[in-house]
Amino acid sequence: MIRGEHLKMVYGGTFTSVDDLSFHIGKGEIVGFVGPNGAGKSTTIKMLTGILKPTEGKAEVNGFDIVKQPLEAKRSLAYVADNPDMLLQLKGIEYINFIADIYGVPESERKQRIDELAERFGISDSLNTSMREYSHGMRQKLMIIAALIHNPPAWILDEPMTGLDPAAAFELKEMMREHAAKGNCVLFSTHVLEVAEKLCDKILIINHGHELYQGTLEDLEKQHPGVDLEKIFLDMISYRKEED
Repeated sequence: MIRGEHLKMVYGGTFTSVDDLSFHIGKGEIVGFVGPNGAGKSTTIKMLTGILKPTEGKAEVNGFDIVKQPLEAKRSLAYVADNPDMLLQLKGIEYINFIADIYGVPESERKQRIDELAERFGISDSLNTSMREYSHGMRQKLMIIAALIHNPPAWILDEPMTGLDPAAAFELKEMMREHAAKGNCVLFSTHVLEVAEKLCDKILIINHGHELYQGTLEDLEKQHPGVDLEKIFLDMISYRKEED
């Protein structure tokens, strides 16, 4: 459902942020995208969502090429950016309705979905408040609600749990599981290895734009018997630094 084929992004003609990255996320899968700051995770996600055009390679969402069929691909995905500070002059409900209008969500359907998501995230009473008055965590909750308003099959989330309180983070993880159980898919970037360990079917680890590992956590741990996940991750990153 989400596919990257030999993705490459070069900034300014000289700096390669992502280099020959390929992966496939199928129906029913939750995949954690892991790497240190500056590894190329956000750049990859921006290529998948059409914000950036790949220097080389291609990205597909639900079978649609994000460059050649951008509208179809974007209708098929929910994107949560790593920064929730946008259009803060709007009230929460105004922002959600703005996004729902873009995707053509019918009034009856959107009201039910807004009520359900706002209740799950505990911000029903704040929707008529200006987003300038929201905390970072409340803005993050609102961005997630708006991204999911059209109920797309593919979720692409960039550090979605940053700023969320424990209850909201729990709800989001439960929603990911529910979404995948319906035959959909989720790709989310994270720095929290414990979240990836408990939630993901597979992980994709990158550093300096290169793939370090792609597969299940079970297989990764089998390759490093007796070593905990954090130590495995740190050793892999250190190796790549030395190699570069």
